[in-house]
Amino acid sequence: MSPPAPAASDEPAGRTAVTMREIRRRVREGQKVPMLTCYDATTARWLYRGGLDVMLVGDTAGHVVLGYEDTVHAPLEFMLTITAAVKRGAPRAFVMGDMPFMSYHADDADAVRNAGRFITEGDADAVKIEVDERFVGLVGKLDRASIPVVAHLGWRPQRTATTGVPVVAGRTKDKIKQMVDLAKKLEDAGASMLLIEQSTSEAADAVIDAVGVPVFGCGAGPNCHGHVVVLHDWLGLSDWQPSFVKPAAHGGDALADTARRWVELVTSGKYLSDGGPYKMR
Repeated sequence: MSPPAPAASDEPAGRTAVTMREIRRRVREGQKVPMLTCYDATTARWLYRGGLDVMLVGDTAGHVVLGYEDTVHAPLEFMLTITAAVKRGAPRAFVMGDMPFMSYHADDADAVRNAGRFITEGDADAVKIEVDERFVGLVGKLDRASIPVVAHLGWRPQRTATTGVPVVAGRTKDKIKQMVDLAKKLEDAGASMLLIEQSTSEAADAVIDAVGVPVFGCGAGPNCHGHVVVLHDWLGLSDWQPSFVKPAAHGGDALADTARRWVELVTSGKYLSDGGPYKMR
């Protein structure tokens, strides 16, 4: 038996679907745009009820959902499935689908097809790809296909195998200039938004000053138009905490405590000790 559909009263009143145009309006009016990662429909529903209406279905799912040490183990089919799940949980939210490792690297034609699947099958409002100079042409092809692109620059986790460790972007004037030049090229190619991860605030500020599209930060200083962190880091569910995220809750401790209480309830024999809710007629 299927559970009942959410009542109409569950949907916050007066809220309309968030579009790219709406995000740009907020940025133009000086509003900061909050975003969190999300990986399932139930969590999306509750985040939306809490006022969050921009979500990233990140390839961090490879780590926090599937249990791998890095983000490159997030299969394309899996990412499509959970992106659609998040959109079903929060249909009025703006949902970005994160294109996983090797879904856009080998061939531009395959990259466009895979990005299109995020729009048609994943019901995403935009796709995010990690970029450097070599991906500017691909951004142009995605724009030509009318696929909104969030270009991810700065530290790019899919590059961990080549760098060995996470790298802070924009530590020198030359590196900042390179980042700004790339940001301009991405905007000219048709990128709808930029996301800068793990960079100095000076680098992020320089990019913001140089482009006219919204710029989100993930540990990229205070002045980005919006900010995103991994939900599990924000909830205190991560064993290792990024330096730019102070947990809002002790979610891991709370979850472990509820598990202990359930274990105690069942092992003590108290669970359904009254015979349970179902009676013979």
